[in-house]
Amino acid sequence: MARTHGDESGSDHMPKTIERSAQRVRSGAAGAVIAPRGRGSSKVQVGRAAPARNGTAAARNGAAANRLANAPAPGRRSAAAEPPTTADLWKRLRRASDEKPSPASEARRTELRNQLIERFYDIVRFTAERMRLRLPAEVELDDLMSAGLFGLMDAIDAFDPSRGVKFETYCTQRVHGAIVDELRSMDWVPRLVRSRTAKVERARKQIEMSIGRKPTDAELAEKLGANGEEFTKLTRDSRPVGVVSLNRKFFETDSNRDVREIDVIRDLRQQNPMELLQRDDLRVLLTKGFSRAERLILILYYEEEMTMKEIGATLNLSESRVSQMHSSILARLRAQIAHRLKEI
Repeated sequence: MARTHGDESGSDHMPKTIERSAQRVRSGAAGAVIAPRGRGSSKVQVGRAAPARNGTAAARNGAAANRLANAPAPGRRSAAAEPPTTADLWKRLRRASDEKPSPASEARRTELRNQLIERFYDIVRFTAERMRLRLPAEVELDDLMSAGLFGLMDAIDAFDPSRGVKFETYCTQRVHGAIVDELRSMDWVPRLVRSRTAKVERARKQIEMSIGRKPTDAELAEKLGANGEEFTKLTRDSRPVGVVSLNRKFFETDSNRDVREIDVIRDLRQQNPMELLQRDDLRVLLTKGFSRAERLILILYYEEEMTMKEIGATLNLSESRVSQMHSSILARLRAQIAHRLKEI
């Protein structure tokens, strides 16, 4: 079949026209539809897709272009993904608290309270670290923060935003009170004893600052305004038995290893080896030239704490003879000490 000149020119320009139309469809400008016109020839119509047999494909292309145009830019969060403000969380928590009790409302309330705890947790840390500076070394910071966290939870449950008070101001007092209550529960000394101790210490410091020395008991009693029996009770109660951890740091050192209480505590049950050696040398030096019976009398009488009668029965001697030998031994020892005083 012979083709006309118009058909040949149309078919020559058709690939370029289709390519340009496809590019415009991908960019979202419009759709491209190839619609047959007449028999044996076709032209490309670029523009708005007409409702024809290819209308479904054009609609899909237009919908895809709209989705691409309305999609958020990369790296930019949409408005729906923004976290709620603190005021919004308080409003949601109040609404959840006013709802009828149910597992769903309780779950929402717990979730909102957890979000508020995360936002105000820095108040707990700041309060605990500030109070930790005035406490002994054996008090752990984690214990204080745990107690303060319970105070924060109670503050969130009891706070009313409609009163116009900042939550930070209200929460700080509740956290501080919760930590103090925990410290009092850990202390085995009654509060009355602690208050008396603080009263005596304040009076003692005031007198020291005024006179420049440690006050006597009479000056301290006059400052406290207490008589003899009352002052004795105050001083006795102000010195309770304390419990000290042996792992507590005793003092700071330049080395990596800290000196603890267990490293410097004195063991009174253990004898000094140097003292034992010196005592043995002194015994040998002073008893030099004594007989075996005389040495036994000294050992049994002073170390074993036996009586003269028991020593006599042990050595097969009379009690009077043991007493006579003991007096002679003491006289010789005095002479030995006087002679060897410079050596000793």
